[in-house]
This record gives sequence, structure tokens and C-alpha cells, in this order.
Amino acid sequence: MEGRDNNGFIGDNSPSIAGQYRWTTPAAPNEVHVTHGGLALTDVELAVGGKTVPRPTPATGEDAGRVPTTIIPEPNADRDQWGKGVEFLMSCIAMSVGLGNVWRFPFVALENGGGAFVIPYIIVLLLVGKPVYYMEMIIGQFSSRGSVKVYDMAPIMRGVGYGQVLSTTIVTTYYASLMATTLRYLFDSFQSILPWAVCEDSWAGSCIPSGSRNVTMASELANGTALSNRTSSAELYFTKVVLKELDGIDDGIGLPDLRLTLFLVLSWSLVFLTLIKGVKSSGKASYFLALFPYVVMTVLLVRACTLPGAVDGIVYFLKPQWDKIYDPKVWYAAVTQCFFSLSICFGNIIMYSSYNKFRHNVYRDATIVTSIDTFTSLLAGCTIFGILGHLAHVTGKTDVGNVVKSDAGLAFISYPEAIAKFEVLPQAFSVLFFLMLFVLGIGSNVAMTSCVMTVIKDQFPRVRNWQAATIIAICGVLLGSIYVTPGGQYVLKLVDYYGASSIALVLAIAELIAIGWVYGVDRLCKDTEFMLGHRPNLYWRLCWRWITPLLMFVILIYNLVTLEPLMYKQYVYPTVAYGIGWCIFAFGLLQLPIWAAYAVYKQSGKSLNEKIKNAFKPTAAWGPIDPATHYEYKKFIDED
Repeated sequence: MEGRDNNGFIGDNSPSIAGQYRWTTPAAPNEVHVTHGGLALTDVELAVGGKTVPRPTPATGEDAGRVPTTIIPEPNADRDQWGKGVEFLMSCIAMSVGLGNVWRFPFVALENGGGAFVIPYIIVLLLVGKPVYYMEMIIGQFSSRGSVKVYDMAPIMRGVGYGQVLSTTIVTTYYASLMATTLRYLFDSFQSILPWAVCEDSWAGSCIPSGSRNVTMASELANGTALSNRTSSAELYFTKVVLKELDGIDDGIGLPDLRLTLFLVLSWSLVFLTLIKGVKSSGKASYFLALFPYVVMTVLLVRACTLPGAVDGIVYFLKPQWDKIYDPKVWYAAVTQCFFSLSICFGNIIMYSSYNKFRHNVYRDATIVTSIDTFTSLLAGCTIFGILGHLAHVTGKTDVGNVVKSDAGLAFISYPEAIAKFEVLPQAFSVLFFLMLFVLGIGSNVAMTSCVMTVIKDQFPRVRNWQAATIIAICGVLLGSIYVTPGGQYVLKLVDYYGASSIALVLAIAELIAIGWVYGVDRLCKDTEFMLGHRPNLYWRLCWRWITPLLMFVILIYNLVTLEPLMYKQYVYPTVAYGIGWCIFAFGLLQLPIWAAYAVYKQSGKSLNEKIKNAFKPTAAWGPIDPATHYEYKKFIDED
């Protein structure tokens, strides 16, 4: 619609939809006449970044008949915006389509019924993933605020935003260490012989070469006992050469590995360069970050389908095991996979959409991103299991599920081992695969770092993008060096469990309560109608108010009931490690009461009861950040 993107009007002929008005009544002599791009606003105090522009005092004497005029500043003058709407879409795809799709989804599906897992996953996508994704896009774009400032809608719930920032920061620190490991494998892939394809001399008697041309493996296959007592060279390379992994961390975690530290610095340098100008630079990079992985995935899929045994692997992946569809563990896995794959309730989606133009069609983008995310997961599953089916064929195993490892081993043991079996140019496919993983990881890390940057800039507007990016990158390298030590994987598992996964689930429920109940679904629907011109239908309202919060609460209860002590490769952590983990978890949850108490303290009111009630209400500055649109919104809400 003409004039929508700049929230203004083209003369008197601009259409009138929800949230856009035409006034033809002349201003009274004592009323203020505010002009903005042809839009007349009368008798108004305009909210500008939390402040108010007072109405001028009516003129007297010679000026009594004149109409004073206030010129409204240009909208979002001090806040970045996406260069084009498609940059927002590409950035969301680069954020949501990440390692979780290529790395985790195929094996979660395999462990939970294969093709039968897809049915609960799609149901969960429709009841949790898509509604929350759309809701966060709406609230972020409507308010033009980051994941903390957005709780101006309900100040008593601001701790949710701070808790999510803490969780996102924790994930960002170790995510970059995974990128460093990926870079290590990427650079090693350029060697004439893949280093994980052969056994080192020191591994003699305990190693099975992963390479395709090694005759030793063929002879070992004839002796099942000897084979069962040996470990693949790909696994030994990962644990002994790349990680130099310890057997435990009772005596400490050791010193950072030099090569991995250098790759960690390189990873953060690329994130820094992508964010040096905020969304203006990351938006340009999003085209590559979003599209390149699909090029590589398509190449790998075509190649995988031509390998002997690939079809068996794909069928193994897609074949439904219907008996598992009634298992609550399958539904729990579907919710957690959908939750972390789409990156909902981490603040990233709110942050990205806050840089949109006010009338941008987020309904369309939410539908596209959630659909592409699911499609990518299935595409990656077919690609990976095509390769693993070939690996099972080469090794003589009939069960594809027995040729894979869990956790980090999925990306750095099973996949490299499968690629090492390629008879034609394994180095080329290795380079493509790890380059794809790295690009996927950078896309997600850029989003998480942007979320932290936005919180910093919202709190300290004078801080420039490059300054915030520099501070975050330096802290990221220092904290990330913990994860590139010989005991780094133990720390990663601990921090991820207590600082990300567990906190995220509780904060997600708190966010759904904050938006759906404290702020209210009805108010959210009015905001959507004002912004997009249509009111969300019954499906969205039911999900936001009832279905999604209840489903997430059931998942939390199930998680608590089935809670088991955390272990890494059957290793039981020292008591002090569990203590640190629970302290991280408690610190994240304490953000809720701490900031709630602060919000009550800062509220105006004569009694404590009045202060508490006011803390549940939106602040005076809540609403569109553009002054003219803010006035339209206040008038729309009052007239509704």
C-alpha cells in the first residue's frame, strides 16, 4: 500500500485501514496542530523514546489566531533498520536453520520412531513453533524494542528478557568453540590424505582405519571380536588429536589448545566483521549465510544418492515405527527439537523483527521460515542418512543406527568417517561439508550476538555498533577459550544443560504468560490489527492463550519427573561441578523476582498494592516508537 512503509500518507487519498486515520475537522484556535508528512495531529502529547513532547502554551495577543506547529522527528532516526525486507527474511532463515537441523534432527528422529517422529514434530510445529515465532515477530516489530526493552508492555516480567539474554550469552560462548572445531576440520580437509582416515602409529592395536582404501579394515571385518574391541580412526582423531580430551576433570580442565584458540579468534573475527555496522552489514551477509548451505546440501544429497547403500539409509531414516508415536518421550523430543531448532523464546526473533519497518508483513515471513526450517531438517536427514547408509554398506553392518555416535560425535566422528569412505575426492566433499557447517554456525552465532548487542544499545544508545561488537567478541574469545581446553567438552555439556536448556524452558513459559496473560491476547490482537490491518484468527488466539503455554508446562513437568544426574560419556561430575551448574541455573531464574521487585519499586503509587498493579500495566511510552504512529495507536486503542 502506498505510504505504508514510511507510516505517512499521500495527501487525502491514502486508504484508511486499522491504525491509519484521516481527520478533516479543522483545529480549534487553542489546539495544537502537528504536521508530519501531510498528517495532522491535534491536541496531543507525543511519546518520543520514553519522553513526552509537551503541548505548547496557547498563543495570546497578536498570535492568538495562529496555529502553533510542531514538526515530528523522522521515525526511527536513531535505530537501525533492515535495508530491505528480504534481508530480515534471510537473516531469520540463517538464524533458525542451523546446526540443529543438520546435526541433531536426523538422529532425534531416528531415536524416536524415524518417519513416525515427523508426525508429532509437525503437530508440535503447528501448536508451539509457528504460534510462538509469529507472536515474537509481532511484538518485536510493533515495539521496535530488543528482548529486554520489549517488556515495557509488562515491566514486572522484565526479568524474562534478562534471563534470556543470559542464556543466549552462554550459548554464544560455546557455540563459537564448535565453530573453531569445525574450522580445524575444514583446514585439515585440504591435506592429500584426510588425517582421520588413517591410524597413527601410537594407536596400533586399538584402531580401525576409517579410510576406504585401507585393506586392514577389510581383514578386521572378518573377525567380529577384534573389531568390537577397536575404535575408528575418526573417533580417535577427534578425541586424542583435536580435543586432546581428558578422562575426567577432577584435576582441572587443562590449558587451551593453541590451534583451536586461533580458530576461535578467527570465528569471532568473522562474527565481528559481520556485525561491525549492525543489521546493515549483517543483512547483506544474510544472503550468503542463508542460501549457501542449501547449495552444499543439494550437492551432498545428489552425491549421497549415487552411493551404494544410500537408499537403504534414507529408507531407514523415513520408515515409521508406529509403536513409538504413543511414547511420551517422542512428543517431548519433538517439542524440544522444534523449540531449539527455531530458536524461539531466546530473544533472537524479537530482536531481528524490531529492526523491521512498522507495516512489514511478518505473518508471511513467519510462515516461510517455520516451513523452510522443517523442510531443511528433512532434507538434511535424507542427506546424512544417505551417507550413513553407504557407510553401513561398506562396513557390512545391517543396522544404520549402529554406525553413528551421539553428541558432538555426530558432526566430528560419524560424518568425517563416512566422508573418508568416499572413493572419489573425499577431500572435496569434506571441505564442502565442514564449510556448510561453519556457515550454518556463523548464521546462528551472528543472531545470538546481535541479540546481546541490541540489549546493550537499547540500554546505552550512545554505544556504536562496532564498539559493542568489539566488546562482545573479546569477551567471547576469553570465555570461549575454556571450551578449547582438554576438559572443554565436559564444561560445555555442563553449561549447556544448566545454563541454556533448563533455563530456556522455564523462561519460555514465563514469556508466554507475560505476553498471553499479563499483557493479554486481546491487546496483542489489537496491536496486530493496528500494525498489519487484520486481526489474528481463532487458531492464533487459542494457541497463544491456552494450547502453547499448557503444552510447554506439561513438557516442563515431564522434564522434572524424568530428571537424572548429568553425565558426560558415563563420567559423573565432581560435586563442585554440579554445584556450579545449579548456581548458573539459579542465577538465571533469579532474574524473574529481582527485576519484578525492581519494577514494583520504580512504579508510582501511594501503596504497595497500587505499585504492584501498575507494574503489570504497560509503561506510558509503550507502543510504536515513531511519534506519529504512536499517536495513531493511542487513538486506535482509546476508540476500540
